[in-house]
Amino acid sequence: MGSPSGPPFDPDDPDDRERRDRDRDTEPIPRVPPEEGPGYGSGPGLSDGPSLSDDVGYGAGPGYAGEGRSGRSWIRDPEGGYPEISEDELAGLRADAAGNTPRRVLPLEDEPSSLVARYLFPTERYRGEWKRHWIHLATPIIVGIAATFVLGYLSGFLAGQDVGALTTVAVLLWFAVMAWVAWRVADWWYDRFILTNKRVMVVNGIITRRVAMMPLVRVTDMKYEQTPTGRALNYGTFVLESAGQEQALREIKNLPNPNELYLRVVEEMYEPQAVEARLGKEADEAKADDGA
Repeated sequence: MGSPSGPPFDPDDPDDRERRDRDRDTEPIPRVPPEEGPGYGSGPGLSDGPSLSDDVGYGAGPGYAGEGRSGRSWIRDPEGGYPEISEDELAGLRADAAGNTPRRVLPLEDEPSSLVARYLFPTERYRGEWKRHWIHLATPIIVGIAATFVLGYLSGFLAGQDVGALTTVAVLLWFAVMAWVAWRVADWWYDRFILTNKRVMVVNGIITRRVAMMPLVRVTDMKYEQTPTGRALNYGTFVLESAGQEQALREIKNLPNPNELYLRVVEEMYEPQAVEARLGKEADEAKADDGA
């Protein structure tokens, strides 16, 4: 084919790149003479293999087309282009001089549960809901285990003493303790801490439902406390202050992952645009408005 002539190839020049693509697509491939055998050619270093016909070439196709090729990949996506990543986005993924990577937050819930959805109004944006830490069930679980051992031993002892009435009382007492433990577990399951773009809420209760809320604009101070056990097991107590007054939603105990939750609430209070950008809601809304 000979050595290439003309000016050197400039990868930043789109005209030069298109010209080289066009020359490469139209350049024929020499056909192997039959007498040289079923290989790609003769000579040292060339192995035998199937011959190529004249119609085999580098024609235009999804992997070699000149237009839309950015150099990132030879495979074009279904949309016909490649995602562009800005330098600011790349800078947010790099580690700093100390080797610290950007803070990663846990993914937000997509949709509220049926237990919570009934308490949200249409223009309110749901940010997440959390059940209390399992340490909230430590007392009923310990009581249930202790009652099982003590009342089980007592029932066996009374059965050997031929006092059937007291044995029945011990069994009924054990059932009562287990019913109380089950009630506490169900109450823990229906107890939720909810965060939206406008307020924080606590919903609890099985028969008597209690709903407490505080607007984020009214929160004047917020802190969380962790005991040594809380730091080891990753739970804490949140304390919310509102204009120095007592309110229904002031102290929330045994919330899981308090540092992450604290950052979520503070970000929602002071940087709501950052939350919207991270969730991509603004782009989705703009597409919906354009479609309408």
